[in-house]
Amino acid sequence: MRLKDKVSLITGAASGMGRATAILFAREGSKVAAVDVDETGGQKTVDLIHEMGADAFFVKADVSREADARNMVEQTVARYGRLDVLFNNAGVAQGVELTEMTEQEWDRVVDIDLKGVFLGSKYGIREMLKTGGGVIVSTASISGLFAQNYLPAYNAAKAGVINLTRNIAIEYGPRNIRANAICPGAIDTPMLQSAVSNNPENEPVVKYFHHMAPLHRIGKPEDIAKAALFLASDDSSFITGHALVVDGGLTAGTFMDPNRIRAMAEDILKK
Repeated sequence: MRLKDKVSLITGAASGMGRATAILFAREGSKVAAVDVDETGGQKTVDLIHEMGADAFFVKADVSREADARNMVEQTVARYGRLDVLFNNAGVAQGVELTEMTEQEWDRVVDIDLKGVFLGSKYGIREMLKTGGGVIVSTASISGLFAQNYLPAYNAAKAGVINLTRNIAIEYGPRNIRANAICPGAIDTPMLQSAVSNNPENEPVVKYFHHMAPLHRIGKPEDIAKAALFLASDDSSFITGHALVVDGGLTAGTFMDPNRIRAMAEDILKK
């Protein structure tokens, strides 16, 4: 019960990492505000928590809209009286080459992935200060640490999340608010599944992640939920301003697989 009597607000809670985290936080004693634009999926998350005998409710919100961000925090505080943990998890990606990306596509990714963290934190921090502090956890990505092809807006937004997290940590640490980011690698979420189903050419990329990660598997949403729980709980009470990589070792080093290097070299020579 590492979050006993705490109140947590989790965005992107309708599926994947958000749903897994909402369920785990509830199991660990937290009351949960499950936030998403997907009302059906978000309510399903709440129903799963209720089946456990825990307390949760759903708030429909687009985290890129200031009015929605303010409302999700206000509704949480109106229902539970406080806010202790904010998990800025909602996010989207858009796979397209930089010169082919439209302004609208860029804005959508940056607005949700980065501005959403800003807005959630802006209103979340205001409430946390009223009750003596709190914890903010935000989902960044290994894409915020290292660039990946065809993800210009996502790379930029997730890098921004990491540095915004550091800014919050140094600015509000003296007032007992900790802020950390999680940098997932390839995680088996609806976003990843959609990327493959919508474009079969992405399947080899997923297999590549599976092969190259030292643990030889794609991550599960529960892997991220457990990291979020650690950062949200007092187990990490002396950790702030940190970007925790959870990627199965994918970014630990350069993997010199002789067979793969040979195959890649042969492909280059054929061209």
